[in-house]
Amino acid sequence: MGSDSARGGRLRSVDLARAAGISTQQVRNYEEAGVLPPAARTESGYRTFTPRHRAALLLYRCLVPGFGLVAAQRMMRALHEGDVTQVLALVDEGHAAQHQQRCSLRAASEALTAVARQAPEETARPRTTLRIGELAHQLGVRPSALRVWEAAGLLVPRREPDTGYRRFGPAEIRDARLVALLRQSRYPLPQIRPVLDGLRRTGSTEALRAALARREEELTATTRAMLEGAGQLHAYLREYGPGTGPGPGTGA
Repeated sequence: MGSDSARGGRLRSVDLARAAGISTQQVRNYEEAGVLPPAARTESGYRTFTPRHRAALLLYRCLVPGFGLVAAQRMMRALHEGDVTQVLALVDEGHAAQHQQRCSLRAASEALTAVARQAPEETARPRTTLRIGELAHQLGVRPSALRVWEAAGLLVPRREPDTGYRRFGPAEIRDARLVALLRQSRYPLPQIRPVLDGLRRTGSTEALRAALARREEELTATTRAMLEGAGQLHAYLREYGPGTGPGPGTGA
């Protein structure tokens, strides 16, 4: 803090870089991206920053783990424009998306017990097999999604000898339901493959339950990061929000 006082609260790029553990080039990139308020310039053209710039930088770095790069950048730009309503709306959007993922995860966990316990014969509809359009309609997805899942090795439908049309039997219908549930919970296709392989090989749902548990841990970590980011945002608004002091280029 002594060096800050010696310059009347003025900071250099290197001071911000050291505070955040990043390079001076990243500081310049953040300013150009609108993450930082516009910096004042000396007569020789060098950027000069203030404690507000440092606070904005640390806030952004705290927001990213919970809300992501894009949302955090949008929040910071709205902050510097004085649009607090937009900032809070973005916070709400982040929490709403997180809640939706938790609901999808819970639904996948509950459905797993019911679907995986059923024998293939029990999962079948009155018709023995379904065509791709019929199955897509049941799952609420596009037929193209089923083709992508097939290309990834997640589904192995039979083909009609004469027409070459896909036919999904009871086992494939069960697999498609599980894939749809996991995709709703944002699981990437490469992570679904070993889960389905284990279910087909042993009939056990342990691998899938472990995957769901890992996803829940990830969501919990993200929620904690969102809470920390929201706390830092609240502190920043109290100190530097609209009507609390001079403009961004003039001081804290």
